[in-house]
Amino acid sequence: MFDLKNKNILITGGTGSFGKKCTEILLREYQPQRLIIFSRDELKQHEMRISGFDHPSLRYFIGDVRDVDRLRRAMVGVDVVIHAAALKQVPACEYNPFEAIQTNVNGGKNVIEAALDNRVQRVLALSTDKAVCPVNLYGATKLVAEKLFVQANAYRGGDPIRLSCVRYGNVVGSRGSVVPLFREQRKTGTVTITDPRMTRFWLTLDQGVRFVLRSIENMYGGEVFVPKIPSMRMTDLARAIAPDCRVREIGIRPGEKLHEVLLSEDEARHSLELAQDFVIPPVHPWWKDQRIAAGKPLPEDFRYASDTNTQWLTVDELRELIGEPNVAESEAHATIAD
Repeated sequence: MFDLKNKNILITGGTGSFGKKCTEILLREYQPQRLIIFSRDELKQHEMRISGFDHPSLRYFIGDVRDVDRLRRAMVGVDVVIHAAALKQVPACEYNPFEAIQTNVNGGKNVIEAALDNRVQRVLALSTDKAVCPVNLYGATKLVAEKLFVQANAYRGGDPIRLSCVRYGNVVGSRGSVVPLFREQRKTGTVTITDPRMTRFWLTLDQGVRFVLRSIENMYGGEVFVPKIPSMRMTDLARAIAPDCRVREIGIRPGEKLHEVLLSEDEARHSLELAQDFVIPPVHPWWKDQRIAAGKPLPEDFRYASDTNTQWLTVDELRELIGEPNVAESEAHATIAD
């Protein structure tokens, strides 16, 4: 197992929701020698610093993943890179496709190039369930990024670098989450959902960060790690946040799915099940990790989807996750208006 303690670690997109939680856990539990927050917004770095992230091991490095030279400079002496920078809002990516490709695809390539040049030991890229059978540009760019990071292991030669990905679902409380929207809408007495049948995979920021760190410790290089996480119904989330509000259906948006998939049938044929995760190993002759190979093969036609998941969050569990009081609901809460 790779030991993360006392390492030099760089997080791209380090001022985001994931980056802040990851920084908090790394500082408290792993005591990094250096922890570099790499991001392009000086204001967010300033706000992060004055909000309590002012540890002696922290370095705030202004740069953009689109700039490979800046990444090379930032990664000098770095042992571990966690690549979290991305354009991730589906509508924004649909409207600005060139920008999404520049950041999510070319930015990923630049991270790989800089890490290879600096002989970084471990690189882990964050992906999404939207990369599986993508129907929007965001998912398509993350699928390409996954392929880049997996195949980049073929370029390492005799160097110690290993590159892998994690793929997970919606994160409670992350920027762009529907939770703040529902909280704002309940002031009006009406919340909007796109389709009452919609389901999503769900995990907390803390769970997401710990899954990432565990994957770095156990990765061989080339895997895509998928966590075993629960599903939730969007109607239950609306009930959890606004139990007495009317729910108005507005129709599914372009680029949106009714249900998400974390592991497709085609991927499952060569994937393995571990105690806490699924692992999609690369279909390449150079991948020979016997630790992961001891995992359990998946059944024929296995598909890990949010609507057929065996784990489900109840309304009360959702309330607890998002910090809502467990209050009695009125009988009118389930009304869905046209």
